[in-house]
Amino acid sequence: MANHTKTVTLTDLQQKILSNDLYNDNDNAGLDEWIQAAVDGKINNCWKRMQQEWTTKLMNDDSFTSSIPSNQADFVALITARSDYKNRKARDDANTIGS
Repeated sequence: MANHTKTVTLTDLQQKILSNDLYNDNDNAGLDEWIQAAVDGKINNCWKRMQQEWTTKLMNDDSFTSSIPSNQADFVALITARSDYKNRKARDDANTIGS
């Protein structure tokens, strides 16, 4: 599993602004929870788009005759191992002028 630890730097002013709407105690646990929830939400939205896009592609691919995995880990492993899979960076690089 890849663990990514990131440091979010907030000024005192930014922390006060966030604390106006977000529950935040002296230890900043409220802000930490909100940041994690924001990342979790982004992952969930990316998963939904990936699942929808690639389920359609697999169903329309006459050369794909296997079953589509029903669990997330196997689905992602199948998709990312395909020769026609490109992550965001690869798609952006392919669309760069002069490529």
